[in-house]
Amino acid sequence: MIVALIGLCKDLKMMRTRHLFGALALASLAALLFAYALEYIGGLMPCPLCIFQRVAMFALFVVSLVGWLHNPAVAGRAIYGGLAVLAGGAGAAIAARHVWLIHLPPDQVPACGPGLDYLVQVMPLSDVMATVLRGDASCATVKASFLGLSLPAWTLAVFGVLTLFAIVGLIRGPAPGR
Repeated sequence: MIVALIGLCKDLKMMRTRHLFGALALASLAALLFAYALEYIGGLMPCPLCIFQRVAMFALFVVSLVGWLHNPAVAGRAIYGGLAVLAGGAGAAIAARHVWLIHLPPDQVPACGPGLDYLVQVMPLSDVMATVLRGDASCATVKASFLGLSLPAWTLAVFGVLTLFAIVGLIRGPAPGR
């Protein structure tokens, strides 16, 4: 496994900047489409933390798409790569919080709170963010899993891989043809 990751990193170093951002954009778009398919086709309603993870994935998609369209040189690659790392890191942190809430003992899970729509209507944005990140019982419930991992755990893994991909693109040397 480690040998495969080292080989992937070497391949990424030779990848053109445009291809790197294009791959990030496609992967983040695929993750978003999968989340919406689970919601609209599978009937799996997202909790507030899931929605925040979607926002982070959308930010990663937008930054990567713009990076792909722009095909930047060294300075632009650093800016787009840095923004992609920030978006991916934020999404990974939110997903990690979600996984942590799932693994809390039942007596320590925060009580259910009002829905995100209500919070947005009655609170300032900073309070909404603090309330959602605190989590509640709806976020601590495993609604679906695949191969023994909850969806938030899979989301954490996807954010981790995409963020590592962005970091490699950020620190790599100039590739032929940008």
